Amino acid sequence: MTDNAQQQPPAPTTELPTQYAPADVEGPLYERWVERGYFEADAASDKPPFTVVIPPPNVTGSLHLGHAFEHTLIDALTRRKRMQGHETLWQPGMDHAGIATQNVVERELAKEGKSRHDLGREAFVERVWQWKGESGGQISGQMRRLGDGVDWSRERFTMDEGLSQAVQTIFKRLYDDELIYRAERIINWCPRCLTAISDIEVEYQDDDGELVSMRYGEGDDSLVVATTRAETMLGDTAVAVHPEDERYRHLVGRSVRLPLTDRSIPVVADEHVDPEFGTGAVKVTPAHDPNDFEIGQRHGLPSLTVMDEHAVITAHGPFQGLDRLEARSAIVAALRAEGRIVAEKRPYVHSVGHCSRCKTTIEPRLSMQWWVKVGPLAKAAGDAVRDGRVRIHPQEMEKRYFDWVDNLHDWCISRQLWWGHRIPVWYGPDGEVVCVGPDEEAPTGEGWTQDTDVLDTWFSSGLWPFSTLGWPEQTESLAKFYPNSVLVTGYDILFFWVARMMMFGLYAMDGTPPFHTIALHGMVRDQFGKKMSKSFGNAVNPLDWMDEYGSDALRFTLARGANPGVDVPIGEDWVQGSRNFANKIWNATRFALMNGATVDGPLPAPAAMSPTDRWILSRLNSVVAEVDAYYDDYQFAKLSDALFHFAWDEVFDWYVELSKTTFQAGGEAAEVSKRVLGEVLDVTLRLLHPVVPFVTETLWTTLTGGESVVIAEWPADSGFRDTAAEQEIATLQSVITEVRRFRADQGLQPGQRVPARLTLAGTALARHEAAVRQLLRLTPEGEDFTATATLPVAGVEVALDLSGAIDVPAERKRLAKDLATAEKEKSQATAKLGNEAFLAKAPDHVVDKIRTRLAKAEEDIVRIQAQLDRLPSA
Repeated sequence: MTDNAQQQPPAPTTELPTQYAPADVEGPLYERWVERGYFEADAASDKPPFTVVIPPPNVTGSLHLGHAFEHTLIDALTRRKRMQGHETLWQPGMDHAGIATQNVVERELAKEGKSRHDLGREAFVERVWQWKGESGGQISGQMRRLGDGVDWSRERFTMDEGLSQAVQTIFKRLYDDELIYRAERIINWCPRCLTAISDIEVEYQDDDGELVSMRYGEGDDSLVVATTRAETMLGDTAVAVHPEDERYRHLVGRSVRLPLTDRSIPVVADEHVDPEFGTGAVKVTPAHDPNDFEIGQRHGLPSLTVMDEHAVITAHGPFQGLDRLEARSAIVAALRAEGRIVAEKRPYVHSVGHCSRCKTTIEPRLSMQWWVKVGPLAKAAGDAVRDGRVRIHPQEMEKRYFDWVDNLHDWCISRQLWWGHRIPVWYGPDGEVVCVGPDEEAPTGEGWTQDTDVLDTWFSSGLWPFSTLGWPEQTESLAKFYPNSVLVTGYDILFFWVARMMMFGLYAMDGTPPFHTIALHGMVRDQFGKKMSKSFGNAVNPLDWMDEYGSDALRFTLARGANPGVDVPIGEDWVQGSRNFANKIWNATRFALMNGATVDGPLPAPAAMSPTDRWILSRLNSVVAEVDAYYDDYQFAKLSDALFHFAWDEVFDWYVELSKTTFQAGGEAAEVSKRVLGEVLDVTLRLLHPVVPFVTETLWTTLTGGESVVIAEWPADSGFRDTAAEQEIATLQSVITEVRRFRADQGLQPGQRVPARLTLAGTALARHEAAVRQLLRLTPEGEDFTATATLPVAGVEVALDLSGAIDVPAERKRLAKDLATAEKEKSQATAKLGNEAFLAKAPDHVVDKIRTRLAKAEEDIVRIQAQLDRLPSA
């Protein structure tokens, strides 16, 4: 907080620079918000809580468009709730990102010619902490650029002392409840990072490989199996066929000789085998394939590991010491020499898993790891959604959630890294195993060692909604802000992060789920709907767009594309359009201030207002109600669109323009409209603030003299509606719009003045004649006035004298030429659509295109003929 002098609100002023310069405004404004503590949440407050956690970005990361998108949505929610009077906590923090961070620091060491093993574990971890202090967390500064209203005083890190205690506590509890265990299973192994990795850290892509079919056994007792990983045959311990496959029934229970080895392996019958795929016989390598491992478990087969952690062959024989790819070629060559190769297909395109960090091909590997028994935890996570304690939005995403949690396999939580939460288990010299809680002393003495593995990053981030609030201590913050009100996150981590938070939250917090609502959004894509990627050349640094157009422009573009659960296309021209919107808000507010718009005192009584004033206030209240409903349904695109069209179309393009004649005339009516315009801008700026905070802060404080729109009251629907005024202005708009369209059709310049006679007497529009003439550039009729074109619109008549405005013969000639073109297009399209032979052969999309051409030609004919009819006679 700053001193009292700095705490005083800015003095009211009616002056604004002629142009809005985001770069001059955004940084100082944000720092002022933080200094004044606007984003700090008070656990002792009696206000109702509203809590959102930030999906913790990796400490190695930087702000990308996906972050900017998600943060914009969360910030909009929290800013509105703060204005509505809630004690609002947006919890910030970062994830230690085990593999990613370790890789970064190892690359830095490599530049020095060193590896982590040269330093040793303790020194290496110290080096990572040093890197984190110097280089990590640049995303925090970028969040400030975007305007994130987070409580920086509560910033957490998944490796800080409090969160480490939470990790150790829940590990101990799960272990004691027999929900954590150690077992040898097949895992995803990265031979480069030398660790198990989770499913989310595996990226699948189509690679060119080879499919080799090879014969096991001799003569009638032989079988042909196919594989893309011939090197794994050294670890085969069976061949499997389907129990009902007649081709191999005589071989089930017998053995066949495994080529290139001195072993014979059994033929087993297993329903996992698809008899229709390939030869119907599959090689079984339990130590190097997850499906084969399951077959091996069912049939009691041994598991032979034939590769080490570097994916180098360890099996005895001529292939020992070869890398897996070298061994693949050598083994195929050796099989070919023995006449065992039946078929080879190259290239064979198939989906291959790669490590998301280093892009190395993943190797399925049998390994001793730590696991979470997810059965009861996953059931609880599913039940919480089924019984309504947690709502998934949009609702159609529920099926994907249930498909995952209802079929969840046990979770491998150990990683063979040095950076992370070390597993709190000690092994004794006589085979003892002791799990140590945070308040317990680790065993000491000769022969006792701690497990060398660390926990999966998702283990600690799964505790995020409650560990950041002080759990396992029963803190004031935990009591106030748990459970979270809503989780805003991408559908892509519904399974990996959201499900884990659900499981841990329900387990640790006595059945209370970590959040009431899960609001899922899509992924940001380019304007063509393509995934953004550096390799595609379409990746965008959001900081570049913020530098060029301002943070508000980027935020508004992202929010306006945010339909629940749907991917968001974005292009630079859309950000430019949002920048134009910010400029429009600026210029309209500046005009209003220069013309005396005010927020002083109560609104005048409706009877003292003009229909234009009552119309805009009626529409304003409708928009307040509409925006509230969209916020409550997480419809960010719809609320942004509603605000855009109300502000630009109705306030700036209609109300401000219609009010100009009132301001010019002066008097009581002008004073009323100044107060109404001030009210409309005040409310509109507050409605816009959560999405575009910077420009609205500058304008609102200038307009109202208030301290900050951040802490202003959220607008409420007063209930005022005036359908008669809305209908009157709608009629006025239709008249002006139709005459403008006619002027454009006749080629008149926007500012070109034309004599006109308005027949408005006896209609509600009579009182708007001055505004109609000003907006349409219509001068009064003179003595020589000749009505060369008459437009009956909405019950009134507008007669125009175009004799001196356009070259009628030339215009008729141009329109006649356009009419002939349209009629020819119609004739050709009609002929094709009437040709049965053509319709029988033409593809559907061709026929549809011709139908579209016909409809367009018919519309053009009607439009052009109407223009000709309206022209004065030659």
